[in-house]
Amino acid sequence: MRYVAIGELARQAGLRPSALRYYESLGLLPTARREGGRRLWPAATLRRIALIRMSQRAGFTLAEIRGLLDSSADQGATRQWRALAERKLPELDDVIRQTRYLRDAVAGCLACGCMNFNDCELLTGDPVTEA
Repeated sequence: MRYVAIGELARQAGLRPSALRYYESLGLLPTARREGGRRLWPAATLRRIALIRMSQRAGFTLAEIRGLLDSSADQGATRQWRALAERKLPELDDVIRQTRYLRDAVAGCLACGCMNFNDCELLTGDPVTEA
């Protein structure tokens, strides 16, 4: 089995070594092997880091991710993942709706061309600007 030092693993993952130490302290990564005062992880740990980062981008908390990783070895993992994903989908749909609204607002502002927030007709009736 090939082991990778923390600096190399961090570089390959696009993270800082402190992030790996943090993930390890939360139980998201297995405890690193120590050799000559250096933390070493199996090279396959990079795949686990990719899963953690993908899950974070999808809106899962680190606690949720840890629960999924902890249960991944047992038979309940599939059911747990499905339940968590079903709860998370409406949240993601809401984020998508909000992002589309913001995108359309920015596009509208660019199309308006006035570039003056005080006089912009697009902002008339906006509860945020009238507060």
